[in-house]
Amino acid sequence: MSDSNRFTIHLEHLEDYSFKVKFDWDDVDDLLLDEPQPLGHEQGPNASRLLAAAAANCLSASLLFCAHKSDVPAAGLHTEVSGTIVRNDKGRLRVGGLEVRITINEEIQASRRLTRCLDLFEDFCVVTASLRQGIPVTVQILDVNGNLLHQGD
Repeated sequence: MSDSNRFTIHLEHLEDYSFKVKFDWDDVDDLLLDEPQPLGHEQGPNASRLLAAAAANCLSASLLFCAHKSDVPAAGLHTEVSGTIVRNDKGRLRVGGLEVRITINEEIQASRRLTRCLDLFEDFCVVTASLRQGIPVTVQILDVNGNLLHQGD
């Protein structure tokens, strides 16, 4: 993968379980993440909700792009995503699944490309297609001097 496809996002621990997320685009506001109670204070979405929002947004944008190419309607769909949290065989909490429901308006439904798009748009959604295949994640823990304390995958 070329460096032009790489992105870096920074998280800063604020207090308790809240983090400020700083994106790699200068004009994008920071985002506050927090855990639900009793751990956190629900001051922002937690990672599971952010993951669900990312998948739903990607699917919605992919469908809009396909149906209208560069001529995207000002308003045209409403997306709802529901997630389930389950315990794995070790008793650890995991995102067990996401259910995405996209409701389109008449303008999108009338698109001459819609039938073809319904067959294609999921495959072009970067986030959902990646989740479905599983995303490799490597983890490093460093001390303040940059010494590697842990490496996992």
